[in-house]
Amino acid sequence: MIAYIAKRVALMAVALFIIATATWVLMQFLPGSPFNDAKLSAESRAQLNAKYGLDDPLPVQYVRYMGNLLQGDLGDSFYYEGRPVLEIISSRLPVSAFLGAQAIIFGLAVGLPLGLIAALKHNTWLDSTAVLVSIIGFSVPSFVLGPLLQYFVGVQLGILPIAFFESWAHSILPTLALAAIVIATVARFTRAEMLEVMGQDYVTLAKAKGLNKVAVVYKHVIRNSLIPVVTVIAPLAVGLLTGTLVIEQIFAVPGIGELFVTSIRVTDYSMIMGITLMFSVFFVVALLIQDILYGVIDPRIRVSGAKE
Repeated sequence: MIAYIAKRVALMAVALFIIATATWVLMQFLPGSPFNDAKLSAESRAQLNAKYGLDDPLPVQYVRYMGNLLQGDLGDSFYYEGRPVLEIISSRLPVSAFLGAQAIIFGLAVGLPLGLIAALKHNTWLDSTAVLVSIIGFSVPSFVLGPLLQYFVGVQLGILPIAFFESWAHSILPTLALAAIVIATVARFTRAEMLEVMGQDYVTLAKAKGLNKVAVVYKHVIRNSLIPVVTVIAPLAVGLLTGTLVIEQIFAVPGIGELFVTSIRVTDYSMIMGITLMFSVFFVVALLIQDILYGVIDPRIRVSGAKE
């Protein structure tokens, strides 16, 4: 297991280096400049470019950026009055992470039982209901579901606040909007995989040996159905934990998503690169956790990985 994890950690480091380099290069092709304000004089603009090193040759800028990055320094924001990028991201991340974690937990709590029931009650009204819920979750985009929740639950019923993030109650509607896709995805994959596993010979053999239905489902069906679910939920979880652009804009949530949109609008190079790298780190860590869970769920993967 140690060799299995070590190999993937090494691949993570290589992937992050490539992502950092590619992001930096793409920033050089971004139109405009952080200091395009018409109110700035040419002299002021030149001073700002010199202050942030934007007038240095590109190879010098790249080496300086990568050197700072290795020390954990993402640079200063061009838009937020020279505040460190890491400081700003750290202040916004807890909000997005809270909403994302809440959506994932709720989505798993609803999606897994929904998929389980649909598979066990195949071709019944319970199965049809679960499939319908999944279809609605996939079909209705978050930028439609969010305003609908705001209007009907927040405005018409007056039950919950429709915007901002001042208490736990403010997080419920955006969480529901985010959780819809999690519920649909988990329910769909759980149902499909369980139906496939229940048709396997070893499940039939377990039933023939006299194991009761609960034991067969728990020991054989559920465990062997989890790997595909883990595969789809890991990248989905990263997206939720690091903020969803549309939902944070709709509900005026001061999270990473809103920060990223603002940074693009004002061409804040440092912030754009910082958020992109943060998302990349979360993503590769999620893939590492996913690989570890594969090994826990199916030890054969762990053994074969160690032999590679």
